[in-house]
Amino acid sequence: MRKNGLLLLVLGQLLFSCISTEKDVPSPKEITESFSTEDENLDGADFSEEKIIARTAKHGAEFSSDQIVGSAVIDHPANHEIKTYFLYGAEHLNLENNYFDIPVVYNAAVKKWIKYFTGRGRGFFQRYSGRAGRYAPILSKVLKDNGLPQDLIFLAMAESGFQTKAKSWAKAVGPWQFMPYTGRRYGLEVNWYVDERRDPIKSSIAASKYLKKLYKQFGSWELAAASYNAGEGKMGRAIRRYRTKNFWKIRRGRYLKPETKNYVPKIMALAIIGKNLKSFGFEEIDWHEPLDFQEIQVPGGADLFKIAKDLNVEFDDLHYLNPEIQRWFTPPTHETYTLRVPVGKRDAWADCCSAKKEEYIASQEVFQKYRVRGRKTRLDDVARKFKIKDKKVLTWLNDNYKSHRSRVPRGTYVTLPFRIGQSKKDNMYADLYDKPRKSVIRKRKYRNRIRVAKRRGKKISNPSQFYTVKRGDSLWSVSRKTGVSLDTLIVSNLKIIKKRQIRAGDRLVIR
Repeated sequence: MRKNGLLLLVLGQLLFSCISTEKDVPSPKEITESFSTEDENLDGADFSEEKIIARTAKHGAEFSSDQIVGSAVIDHPANHEIKTYFLYGAEHLNLENNYFDIPVVYNAAVKKWIKYFTGRGRGFFQRYSGRAGRYAPILSKVLKDNGLPQDLIFLAMAESGFQTKAKSWAKAVGPWQFMPYTGRRYGLEVNWYVDERRDPIKSSIAASKYLKKLYKQFGSWELAAASYNAGEGKMGRAIRRYRTKNFWKIRRGRYLKPETKNYVPKIMALAIIGKNLKSFGFEEIDWHEPLDFQEIQVPGGADLFKIAKDLNVEFDDLHYLNPEIQRWFTPPTHETYTLRVPVGKRDAWADCCSAKKEEYIASQEVFQKYRVRGRKTRLDDVARKFKIKDKKVLTWLNDNYKSHRSRVPRGTYVTLPFRIGQSKKDNMYADLYDKPRKSVIRKRKYRNRIRVAKRRGKKISNPSQFYTVKRGDSLWSVSRKTGVSLDTLIVSNLKIIKKRQIRAGDRLVIR
């Protein structure tokens, strides 16, 4: 259990900052170096209410509830692109902090999410906050260095709960939930070898660029956040349809999906709770250790198992620090690759391994082999069989073939991108076995139908008559043929039906 010092470190960086920066988008290396020493600017900042009000008065800003519904806007003293907002209408909550650097209101929609995260969803919020101890310092640092409100970190919290491995049904991935196209558009590498949407630093830099663009396009953080969820095109059409740029007015209509309508209130609720943990009773949170690492240069195609062994670290530790790497080797498309290692291992690498980098390139001996059985098999047939989406991988591993369309003689061994001694269903190959969205929906509907039948159906306790399933039969067609209600048919044959769909030859109880 972490002490109050870490709590202040994490939440202090989530509070709006009084200091602006003119820096360009920082590189991952710059961010890493910036966390090797204490942030003097942060330690020196005064977040007291009296100081904030004094600075506000000095710059002539006034509180006005007309400017933002439920919150007053105060110009940020150092950077006029970032403003400070005071939350109105939540006085009864006795909040410690009513100041935010994005518009935050307290209305019925926000109240619903606050009730959820302090009630039924309390466990979710505790886990989100625990992971914030690991990732929030770096994410908020990237936002600050890009001149963005640091409270936008709650957008990442709403998207993924700070999980680098988070993946939505729509194939959005990482802490900022980028779609593949959007990720590539903002400089992230997304391919069979690496998926930088999972990298907390690189994806935060890309998210900063994207959010800046959305804010410039729509002119408000509410619309920018909503368009981050729904897409720029959808939000642009909503604005034209309702002839307003007020998110709350657009939200009243039917054009936006419920997910987008709830998205902005959810972010605001997380911000209110996240900056007032004690007010909502979140005093005991299991904070994760802050992300800390060093970087080394390794060749492309380097065997991570061999590197982990020589550095005397666990493979899982390397994988945890480099969540963007999808395989057990670094991408061979790179001449060199920047690899994160635990603190203290950079010197160990320099002492034992840096002079013989080429020896770490994965050798043919450690790759699994497949013996071709068909007469007219091509390399891309093998790729399809093993669900290898990037067919060029096999031409890289089997350099005697010029193209993925090359014929492979029967009996020939083809090198596969799997390591000997590891199951192809191991975590690092999980993306090969992703279930299509349609099959997930179909199975969910099937389970829901069984659940309904359990409530409605009347089980036949002493069966005397059976029906043998024929090819092409479904539960519905059997129900119509036999005159037995669908609910009764399901509940009387649960042993078969709850495991799988019916097949030809199954004997179903009908009387």
